[in-house]
Amino acid sequence: MANRLADETSPYLLQHADNPVEWWPWSPEAFAEARRRDVPVLLSVGYASCHWCHVMARESFADQETADYLNEHFVAVKVDREERPDVDSVYMDAVQAATGQGGWPMTVFMTADGEPFYFGTYFPPEPREGLPSFKQLLVGVHTAWSERRGEVTDVAARIGRELAGRDVEYAAPRAPGEAELAMALGGMRGDFDAERGGFGGAPKFPPSMVLEFLLRHHARTGAEEALEMVERTAQAMALGGLYDQLGGGFARYAVDGAWAVPHFEKMCYDNALLARVYAHWWRATASPLARRIALETADFLVRELRTDEGGFASGLDADSDDAEGRHREGAYYVWTPEQLRAALGEADGARAAGLYGVTPAGNFEEGASVLRLLPGTDHDPKLRARLLAARAERARPGRDDKVVAAWCGLAVAALAEIGACFERPDLVDAARDAARLLARVHTRRDGDGVRLVRTSRDGRPGPSAGVLEDYGDVAEGFLALYAVTGETEWLTRAGELLETVLSRFASPQGALYDTADDAERLIRRPQDPSDGATPAGWTAAAGALLSYAAYTGSARHREAAGRALGIVTALAEPAPRFIGWGLAVAEAALDGPREVAVVGTPGDPATEELHRTALRSTAPGAVVSVGAPDTPDAPLLRDRALRDGLPTAYVCRDFVCGLPTTDPVELAHQLRATR
Repeated sequence: MANRLADETSPYLLQHADNPVEWWPWSPEAFAEARRRDVPVLLSVGYASCHWCHVMARESFADQETADYLNEHFVAVKVDREERPDVDSVYMDAVQAATGQGGWPMTVFMTADGEPFYFGTYFPPEPREGLPSFKQLLVGVHTAWSERRGEVTDVAARIGRELAGRDVEYAAPRAPGEAELAMALGGMRGDFDAERGGFGGAPKFPPSMVLEFLLRHHARTGAEEALEMVERTAQAMALGGLYDQLGGGFARYAVDGAWAVPHFEKMCYDNALLARVYAHWWRATASPLARRIALETADFLVRELRTDEGGFASGLDADSDDAEGRHREGAYYVWTPEQLRAALGEADGARAAGLYGVTPAGNFEEGASVLRLLPGTDHDPKLRARLLAARAERARPGRDDKVVAAWCGLAVAALAEIGACFERPDLVDAARDAARLLARVHTRRDGDGVRLVRTSRDGRPGPSAGVLEDYGDVAEGFLALYAVTGETEWLTRAGELLETVLSRFASPQGALYDTADDAERLIRRPQDPSDGATPAGWTAAAGALLSYAAYTGSARHREAAGRALGIVTALAEPAPRFIGWGLAVAEAALDGPREVAVVGTPGDPATEELHRTALRSTAPGAVVSVGAPDTPDAPLLRDRALRDGLPTAYVCRDFVCGLPTTDPVELAHQLRATR
């Protein structure tokens, strides 16, 4: 027997290809082997930029003695959670139900039928803080399996039944109205940290989807408190340690409540979602800070995460080698006063220390500091450039260059909109290139319609089928790109993906599942409507269905979006922070969403001015179509004529249209009007 990960496409699995553990990828063959040998399966789930996954790998999976015991008594299966979110979701539910918490690495012991019976996350090499060592755990599980098999299988069968019965109850769904959205705003007000921004305490995660809801709610209703929560949070995140003050881009989360010290991994999805939020904040307020952060984050995505094929890599590691060759979290990003002086000289080093809050005591480990801008200050461009050049000499964090379809779709949407808002055609080009990769590598057509592949690497499709979030987020990206470019290919492709959503992921009642009806059968069909680090597949699909209906007039898609939004009605009051994207979509539905048709000759400055005005509108979820009158495959442009021979804009919602206008000021007024 041998380790079987060498031919995988996942960088996370490849990180374990040289372990003495005889890993299997998730496959029927692995479970058949466990059945043949009559041993349990150890499932280990993580991802390439996960700090504690690396730690457990060094401590336990690279240890020959531990590996020998594991190989003798178990079949070991390694899963990249980003490649198989369905597997991760099903077993994470079990971990959280059993332990009250979850996280990665995730460690699950199960039968050859996939029924779990013991769970955990990280286990140390020696007993520590109430945790057994990983070796003790292996011995204990093997003993139970060998000597108390009946108890083990009874527990596994009971847990399997409990998990299988977790489908969302979804009778007579009703989309949320004014009352539910007002309750959601009230719930967020109660959790809001008025002093430091954000919601709740430490650790603090960037609430990108909640901020999107608040911006849309403010645009629709004029509620100032919604905008105030956005501004307080967005300013605090942008000036604190969560944001890379030198190179741009956001870390995954802050370990404290003041956004000072991050967990340093930088993910594609966070930066795509946050770049879009800052652009939308700029649309609402013209804030210079919002503009700077939106553009810097977009530039980070293109500079640091863009792959040779035009897609976007999953993320950057938290860890890298420090000056002494130690592999440490944050080593690439933190500074001491001595390091500042070495890079800038005595006087400029002292000035940089004052500007970025670097002190002898530090705010991180071993006297180092995470850079942050102090209130009322701004960058010195020359100092910043010199520090960035000095940092470039350090060992860089590793990059997980796997492209995930959903996250690439989020990046397409963000870059297209930011490029249009700030007249950066290079960003629109980057969005188009990524969309072409998704169309070329991640899309397949067969007798079952159009299907997505979840991941790719080096232009090579991965082994896993796309899940609902891939369809929803890629459709969202295609629709955003269509709004910016007027290229009808993207509207058509979005419609094909949404047809698959309706035919393969939806129940007759309108509930949505995370996997297709013909996907691999796990112990239950995963179904999670709550937004986590990214929009849930459920809410992402609802948003794309709503936009597509507005573009095409399809009652079928509008009705499907409304049925899917019923889950927002159920969660708006008890858990508004965990359905932020669903609430944002509901805001768009209540506002119409507005349909804007800009007819005119492409390249005409007057056409471009009307188009830019429409794209800069704050109207929640507004859809924009631009092109010559009666452009083929562009329903919003049908029967729309030029007025007095000039480029003309039409604004409609709820089957009612305003007067066509050739004046960008009048167009902006029509798009600003609240209910």
